[in-house]
Amino acid sequence: MLINYKQVNIEQSDGKVVLKDVNFHVDDGEFVYIIGRVGSGKSSLLKTIYDELDIYDAEEATVLDVDMTTLKRRDVPALRRQIGIVFQDFQLLSDRTVYKNLYFVLKATGWKDKHEMGERIDEVLRAVGMSDKSIKMPHELSGGEQQRIAIARAILNHPKLILADEPTGNLDPETADGIMQLLRHISQTGTAVIMSTHNMPLLDRYPGIVYHCADGIMEEVTGDYNKMKLDEEQA
Repeated sequence: MLINYKQVNIEQSDGKVVLKDVNFHVDDGEFVYIIGRVGSGKSSLLKTIYDELDIYDAEEATVLDVDMTTLKRRDVPALRRQIGIVFQDFQLLSDRTVYKNLYFVLKATGWKDKHEMGERIDEVLRAVGMSDKSIKMPHELSGGEQQRIAIARAILNHPKLILADEPTGNLDPETADGIMQLLRHISQTGTAVIMSTHNMPLLDRYPGIVYHCADGIMEEVTGDYNKMKLDEEQA
């Protein structure tokens, strides 16, 4: 099991509890949606997984077999190297090319051999359909292209888990559809994907496991959602 949260309480930095008694489980290759309104705790949940937000109170909280309640600062980089993160606003370095953006990440995560680094960059760019964009600057790319590069960056270190925080939020429907196809393909190779979204039509086209956040409570609603969809089809 990649993630095992039992009775986890999630607090913001000011001590306010945003989600309480969270039970959340993710296995290899699963595609998991976290849905809910803005401010419902979706992003806070994701931040606890890569330890940007601490977990203070839990019966159990493990990510990739790491106990998140006792994780030491010095061990956080090793955990994060196993997790790919995709943000809504891309967060590419604006002062360097696509290639150098990816090179920077590899160097920062311990890669040494320049030839191997170049091969890996070429490999991930092919995987996201961006092989011809390596010398482009981020501002020369469309929003969808920037998000594809962000996904390439996320898979550089062969992560076991990808966290995607509203990855289609700034994209038009057609471009968003392409990003979803790419993320679903990645999950089918064995990498689990956890995606927060408020774009409900995506769940129709790309079904997955669904958790809903509201009023401080997070619950799995996959069965309810599928039943609602079935009822709509039969109406």
